[in-house]
Amino acid sequence: MLRVGELVRHALAGLFARGEIEDPVLSGAVITVPEVRMTPDLKLANAYVMPLGGQRAAEIVEALNRHRKFIRGRIAPELDLKFAPEVKFFVDDTFDEFGRIDALLRSERVQRDLHKDDEESND
Repeated sequence: MLRVGELVRHALAGLFARGEIEDPVLSGAVITVPEVRMTPDLKLANAYVMPLGGQRAAEIVEALNRHRKFIRGRIAPELDLKFAPEVKFFVDDTFDEFGRIDALLRSERVQRDLHKDDEESND
């Protein structure tokens, strides 16, 4: 599943880099594909994408889902699989989650607890 997910991810990234999808929403958008998760039967690929800067992410994902059949047809020859997986696109929110966790770790309460442990070990 992981190997096929990486194959699909690379194929999608190449397709987006070449700009083969003609849609006004997607024109000029730089789209990254951080992760593709495959179902166990390899028939469905859940692709998590994020436009550069995170602007208009929901709108871009909606446009990509409109062009799913075209995208599937373009990446199928690159995959060398018996069946080309159906691709569904989702907004990758791991960057937002990272930001939330980073802010939490930098909060005053956490810093106070960390410095308290340092002071106790020096005694």
